[in-house]
Amino acid sequence: MEQSARTEFAQAMLQDVLETLMGYEVSLVTSDSFASELARSYGFRVIHDESNLSETDAIEMATQVCESRGIRTTLVIPADIPLIEVTEVRAIYDSAPERGTVLVPARDKRGTNAILRRPAALFPLRFGNDSFLPHLASAIATDSSCVVLSLPGVALDIDTPQDLEQLARGPGERRAQLLARKLGLSQPFHASLTLPRVGGNI
Repeated sequence: MEQSARTEFAQAMLQDVLETLMGYEVSLVTSDSFASELARSYGFRVIHDESNLSETDAIEMATQVCESRGIRTTLVIPADIPLIEVTEVRAIYDSAPERGTVLVPARDKRGTNAILRRPAALFPLRFGNDSFLPHLASAIATDSSCVVLSLPGVALDIDTPQDLEQLARGPGERRAQLLARKLGLSQPFHASLTLPRVGGNI
């Protein structure tokens, strides 16, 4: 996939995610101008990540901002889960304990694609390819409730060519799906996939 197509695809995924979150109070952590303008067009706040060091550092900074605003509950989701559904967001909040955590793993059960914490800084987050079990252990160590949800829309994050293929071949008409089909990504292939960090964390 050419660089221009990668950027267009990342932007489409971000728009799918932000559109799903309309009606919620959202802050997008990013250093990208397109992502910032898109977030503002939806009435969302932007937390500028000038250092752009890592997802973990960006979320820690955003958590501190939320705490300074008196926000007690945070839900962290990435910008590369274009199949997320409004009903899934609602399910996360409906399942949230008065004090504790809701975790939604990636489909391979290795990564973490959504984390709700109440209070906002209940424990520090550390993201990477194998973040789910460490997050689960940290949540349990707080001696508060921890809920693990399996949500198929949230579970599919686009990291590999196989993820792209599943997105393109699955049912639905999300922007990212339509673009993936247009680019011919519904057929099996084995090329490497690297998407630019157009979006951020929400």
